[in-house]
Amino acid sequence: MVANLDLYRVFYTVAKCGSLTKAANELFISQPAVSQAIKQLESQLGGKLFNRLARGMELTDTGGKQMFEIVSEVIEKLDVAEKNFSMLKKSASGNIRISSSDTVTRYYLMKYIIEYHEMYPNVVMTFIDSSSRKSIDLIKADKADVAFVNLPIEDDSVEFTGQTGKIHDIFAASPKFSNLFNKEIDLKTISNYPLLLLDSTTRTRKEIDKFTHGMNIYLAPEFELASAELMVSMAKSGLGIACIPREYIQSELASGELVELNVAPKFPLRALGVIVNKKRDYSFALSEFLKLLNKYETDE
Repeated sequence: MVANLDLYRVFYTVAKCGSLTKAANELFISQPAVSQAIKQLESQLGGKLFNRLARGMELTDTGGKQMFEIVSEVIEKLDVAEKNFSMLKKSASGNIRISSSDTVTRYYLMKYIIEYHEMYPNVVMTFIDSSSRKSIDLIKADKADVAFVNLPIEDDSVEFTGQTGKIHDIFAASPKFSNLFNKEIDLKTISNYPLLLLDSTTRTRKEIDKFTHGMNIYLAPEFELASAELMVSMAKSGLGIACIPREYIQSELASGELVELNVAPKFPLRALGVIVNKKRDYSFALSEFLKLLNKYETDE
């Protein structure tokens, strides 16, 4: 039978406090849950651990006191082990070289970076501003440990470890284009307005062009930009309608500085993936970073 450590911790706390109510308060659970745990443990062990008296809970001479001595030693050692492990994690050092575009780092990775840094403050994180294609090359050349790239990945020489973000390409405009708000607009119509598009060499632009060209629609930009931040600024100024991932402009959409246009058909959903070098062993620092990414992927 596998020991249930939670039951033994409840037993230890009740014995130490001498009261079900006090133990429940210390463990942040209900008094009935404490009572049930004690009954379950006594049933498993086949004997009484406590005498239930008016003044509280008293360990029995026929097993309770002896069990408390053993459990106390185990619990105290576990507490020390947990504290030592926590200190070990915080003292872990090393370096992780992360390759992604600055835009992806800013809009997708910050939550991971903040949490990881809190867990491992002594691990140095080096960020390399790179396109998806360059990131793959850096991983293959062992010049980056982990990279965030647009999916699908058309290179089987790197290892894909999971998806970490969804990309919704949309059209967004300032109130200058309020005549387009609150109605459906077809893609052909939107192509007649001044458009702000990312540079034609970017993966985002290539995916947008691939989709529109398939319908014989060719988006001619009023301004072609290498920076998503500059595009947002120009869109807010009313210089054109931005074609940009929704995730990049959450604050502007919330404030009303930009409004998402209802353009049909919508662009296909895209995704970001995580890749590492197939031939390289993971360091402790990298393994823990990948675990964190996987936790978010599982939760979402």
